[in-house]
Amino acid sequence: MPSLAPPRPSAAVPRQLPCAVAGFTGRASQLKELTSLLDRKDTVVISTINGTAGVGKTALAVHWSHQVADRFPDGQLYVNLRGFDPGSQPVEPAEAIRGLLGALGVPAQRIPAALAEQAALYRSQLADRRILVVLDNARDTSQVRPLLPGSAKCLTVVTSRDHLGGLIVSEGARAIPLDLMTTTEAYDLLASRLGPERLAAEPQAVDDLIELCVHLPLALSIVAARATLTPAVSLTELAQQLRDVRDRLHALDIGDTSVDLSAVFSCSYRTLSAEAARMFRLLSLHPGPIVSVSAAASLVGTGRDQARVALSELTRAKLLIEPSASRFAYHDLLRAYSAGQAHQDESEQTRHAAMHRMVDHYLHTAHAAALLLHPPNDRLSLGEPQPGTVVDELVDDEQAWQWFTAEHAVFPAAIDRAADAGFDTHAWQLAWSVASFCIRAGHWRQLVDTQFVAIAAAKRAGEPHGQARSLRELGRAYIRLGRYPDARASLRRALELDEPLGDLVGQARSYNNLGIVAYAQGDNSEALEHGKAAYALFHAAGHRAGQAEALNAIGWMQTQLGQHDEALHSCAQALELHRAVGSRHGEADTWDSLGVAHQHLGEHQRAVACYHNALDLYEKLGSRHPQADTLIRLGNTHQDAGDIPAAHRCWRRALPILDDLGHPDADVLRARLAP
Repeated sequence: MPSLAPPRPSAAVPRQLPCAVAGFTGRASQLKELTSLLDRKDTVVISTINGTAGVGKTALAVHWSHQVADRFPDGQLYVNLRGFDPGSQPVEPAEAIRGLLGALGVPAQRIPAALAEQAALYRSQLADRRILVVLDNARDTSQVRPLLPGSAKCLTVVTSRDHLGGLIVSEGARAIPLDLMTTTEAYDLLASRLGPERLAAEPQAVDDLIELCVHLPLALSIVAARATLTPAVSLTELAQQLRDVRDRLHALDIGDTSVDLSAVFSCSYRTLSAEAARMFRLLSLHPGPIVSVSAAASLVGTGRDQARVALSELTRAKLLIEPSASRFAYHDLLRAYSAGQAHQDESEQTRHAAMHRMVDHYLHTAHAAALLLHPPNDRLSLGEPQPGTVVDELVDDEQAWQWFTAEHAVFPAAIDRAADAGFDTHAWQLAWSVASFCIRAGHWRQLVDTQFVAIAAAKRAGEPHGQARSLRELGRAYIRLGRYPDARASLRRALELDEPLGDLVGQARSYNNLGIVAYAQGDNSEALEHGKAAYALFHAAGHRAGQAEALNAIGWMQTQLGQHDEALHSCAQALELHRAVGSRHGEADTWDSLGVAHQHLGEHQRAVACYHNALDLYEKLGSRHPQADTLIRLGNTHQDAGDIPAAHRCWRRALPILDDLGHPDADVLRARLAP
């Protein structure tokens, strides 16, 4: 049996670190964290640098290792484990140990055949020696564990796309996750390769290139190489070539498989189970930027539990990130790769069915949420969701608001994607279902964009009632944006469509909103007439919630015309009806109207009480713009009562809301608060 005794003091001193990356930039916090490990002397120190493909794990590890090499006088060991290598199989632990032992001066004939004995000899060689060990591109924990020193004098740095959780749990490894570069880091990387002068000549193109490369170091390095190899091509032209996400991976190919992004990504993709690989492919159909477990489950047609398992596997493989609990994302270059795999491995019929389930998920969940958020909302006639669709079960308006808030960034692209895929009815119905939330949350410009898509989709679908609804929501958005002529035109067009359809409720809603337009343009008498027309239509349709809305509008206009006692009567009727139908938002609006009436009557205490009732409800409902309006009116009431400090406190609460919404009233209010 070969001797396991340590070598004589004349043992080899390995210096195996690869060349440091020229022009290394950024990663200051990670470098600082790695350096802090040097002070730990009472335990075996292991650091795992993990991150997605091309994020610069090896560059960071090698750069830092060169910085601290003098702290390890007995040598530095390095091995590329090829865990994720486009052209090679992962290195077996026994093969890696033989190489490390050879670097330590152990003759080949003294190396045992069995892995366990090899590992024991390796640890013996490292005992009482201060050596840095870099295990690069590890596949998983089982590949790494036999290569770990047993001496507290050594320090081991492991890089991997896997998070190597086993090392963190059992060996106490320190995890150092590596994310995409910041904009400053990305700029510095390009400047180090191309020179600051070239970047300064085309600043917009540089910004575009950084975004098109999704801040991924490997992609940025490829772009820099292309710019160097083709100096006659401007950075602006290079950015234009990368603009189409479908061809971006091809545009980033410089003919070397070792740095080809598709090949690099494929190394992670090939490790996936069949279920996770299918999830990865079909996720390319999701519009982004964030996908929930339920949306992902709908894409693949499984339950949430199965979807969560696949998503977790993709996250461990660094093909997805989980920026918040149970919500997943990936950058555009990975999206382009997954789309290519989907077109290669999934039939058009399969992709179409997955898309159908996904838009069903958003439509049916959004519609249910809209009804919870505002119970008097009119129900749409939805088709049955496809088998395999997962619809989130929301129990109250608070959960509905949370769901809308979490998903609102997805809605515009989801509506576009539905329309592009031929799901026109889904497109306009989803746009309608999210409209009330967008109104209340202040996403008015988003609402305008989505309703244009919805109007066109409803027209293609031959559904004039859908066109009318979409035009009405467009009018509501225009009202919030102060575009009153556009609002009037949209609402008039909705009326023209609703009248031949005999849709009394639709006509009533249009008249109600036309009343708001007339009021905003200073014609209070016309506004009152529109309110009365709306009430008559709602009454004829037997629509109690609509009657309540119209009565509140009538009361508001009566106050504007000096008919304050009549306004109190109309609003009292509206309040009773709103409570009867369970409309808390309508109740809040009516308390606000009652506050205005009492304010005009000089009944300041009653006005303040009404405004506070409205504010309590608006705050619970997340209705930001109405909240700001009521705060302004409450401040006005305090001012009328001579309490200027209280007035200023209310206006200061309203100002950041208006600023955040980009509302022009913010400047008016700011001027009132100026000393």
